[in-house]
Amino acid sequence: VQLVESGGGLVQAGGSLRLSCAASGSTFSLNIMGWYRQALGKQRELVATITRGGSSLYYADSVKGRFTISRDNAKNTMYLQMNSLKSEDTAVYYCVARRGWSGNFDYWGQGTQVTVSS
Repeated sequence: VQLVESGGGLVQAGGSLRLSCAASGSTFSLNIMGWYRQALGKQRELVATITRGGSSLYYADSVKGRFTISRDNAKNTMYLQMNSLKSEDTAVYYCVARRGWSGNFDYWGQGTQVTVSS
């Protein structure tokens, strides 16, 4: 499985960005997909996850009400719509996926930089 992120960039505070994660390979059994982020000098943070059918979602408290995760299984693509961006959202965002319903994520993308200017 390969995961490729896109959509990062520079945006002003209060603005929006949409990240995409295109999955290729044996994607049929990727039950959980999600996004991590890591800011410079900070610990990695799990931002959001979504189950294969989209029925179960998780959001970190820091992004609830501002970010929306979704996935289109027909296109093997996951999205993260980020609204009302804050400077503290600046980080490298990683697409992740796993086959199991729990445990560590098996697959990681290369990351995409999101920079929010204040």
